[in-house]
Amino acid sequence: MFTGLITDQGEIAAIEDADGGSRMEVKTQYDTSTIAMGASIACNGCCLTAVELSGNSFVVEVSKETLRRTTLGNWQIGRIINLERSLKLGDEMGGHLVSGHVDCTAKVISRAQDGESYRFLFCVPPEFARFLAEKGSVSVDGVSLTVNEVGADQFGVNIIPHTCAVTGFGSLKTGDIVNIEIDMFARYVARLLNHS
Repeated sequence: MFTGLITDQGEIAAIEDADGGSRMEVKTQYDTSTIAMGASIACNGCCLTAVELSGNSFVVEVSKETLRRTTLGNWQIGRIINLERSLKLGDEMGGHLVSGHVDCTAKVISRAQDGESYRFLFCVPPEFARFLAEKGSVSVDGVSLTVNEVGADQFGVNIIPHTCAVTGFGSLKTGDIVNIEIDMFARYVARLLNHS
């Protein structure tokens, strides 16, 4: 489990094909001596397992399913990604509960400055848009955000300067594709309503 509060920006250092999936090395500022082998690390919102650790990097294995469902299949060496280590019991819960299980991808359809902040509008598959609610939570590339507006196949968020500075939102532009995880409580409520 994660909170959607980004604690580092990593860099993809190497990518290798592996049995239909992929192995990726990620450079990080984390002290890798404090990361357990097999630990979960959210990489742009996707929960991945650290299978190798070195001084300033870790390696993850990415399945074919993950490559298909997320943006990871298009990553290149040098790409900067949002990182978050898993939540420990007793940690501050500053964002919202994020599982690291990406539901879909979305496209940035606009980015506009609003004072010192930025307003982003995303196009999302309609079957997932129904889980989004104004003032509800969503994870975009692993960042916990509040939904500002919702349409049939789109939603908008407001990004403050701090978030732009410490996440990939600073370089995100129109046409870019991002990972989306809908709020898990919305998913469970919808499931219960469909079976009541």
